[in-house]
Amino acid sequence: MKSAYLKYILALLLFGSNGIVASRIALTSYEIVLLRTLIGSALLIFIFIFSKQKINFLQYKKQFAFIAVSGIAMGASWMFLYEAYKLIGVSLASLAYYCGPVIVMVLSPLLFHEKLTWPKITGFLVVLCGVVLVNGGAIQDGKNILGLFYGGMSAVTLAVLVIFNKLAKPITGLENSVVQLFISFLTAAVYVGLRQGLTIQVSGEDWIPILLLGVLNTGVGCYLYFSSIGHLPVQTVAISGYLEPLSAVVFSVLFLGETMLPGQIAGAACILGGAVLGERRTVRKLGVRHRVLK
Repeated sequence: MKSAYLKYILALLLFGSNGIVASRIALTSYEIVLLRTLIGSALLIFIFIFSKQKINFLQYKKQFAFIAVSGIAMGASWMFLYEAYKLIGVSLASLAYYCGPVIVMVLSPLLFHEKLTWPKITGFLVVLCGVVLVNGGAIQDGKNILGLFYGGMSAVTLAVLVIFNKLAKPITGLENSVVQLFISFLTAAVYVGLRQGLTIQVSGEDWIPILLLGVLNTGVGCYLYFSSIGHLPVQTVAISGYLEPLSAVVFSVLFLGETMLPGQIAGAACILGGAVLGERRTVRKLGVRHRVLK
C-alpha cells in the first residue's frame, strides 16, 4: 500500500503541474491540447497493448456512446482550461476547474437519484462562497472577465465529463482512460482542423515542455494513477485527490510568481474545503474517476 500511495501522490503532483508546464509553451491553448492528447493517447495505447489487456468497450455500444461524449467533454474542458491559464493565471483557472465535481455533486439527486445530504448542501454553499470570493477578488484585481468565463466553462464541461463517464460503468480502468483520451484528441483535431488546418508551427524550444506534458504529465501520470488507486482505500483516494488543485495553486505561486489577494486565498480554502466536505460521504457512490486526466 505504501508503494501505491507514493505512486498516487506522484500522479497528483504531475497533474497539478500541468499549468506550469503549459505556460512554457508558446502555442495556442487548442494547439497545446491537440499535441498533449496525441502524445498521451499514443503512449497509453502502447501501455495498454504491452500489458496485454483485453478490449471490452466494443461489447457495450450504449456505454461507448457515453464514453465518447465524455471524451469530447474532456477535450473541450482542457481547451477552456488552457485558455483560462493564459488569461487569468494557473491558480485561479485551476480553482475554477475543480468546481466541476461539485456541480456533479449537486446534480446527483436529479441525475442518479442520490440523496442530497446536509454535508453535500453545506459543502456546496461553502464552495459557492469560495467562488464568489475568488471571482470577486479577480475582477477587483483587474483579471480578464473572458478568462473567468473560460474557467467557468472548464468546470461545466468537466461536470459533463464526470456525468457521462459515470454512466459508462462497464468500461473502467486503463481502457476507459485510453478511449477517452483518444476521443479527446479527435475532438481537438477536428476543432484545430476547422479553425486553421492541422499544420502547427512548433519552435525547437517548445518541444521539451510539449513532450513533458504529453509523455510525463499525461501518459506516465495516468499510468501511475491507474496502477495505484485499486490498492488504496476509496476514502484515501477521494480526499487525497484534492492535493492536485492545491499543488497547482502552490506551484503557480512558486514557479510563476502569481499572487492572490487575501479574499482569494480565503475563497480557495472555501472551494477546496467545501469540496472535501461534500464528498466525504458520497465517494463510494460517485466513484473516483472524475479526477482522472486533469
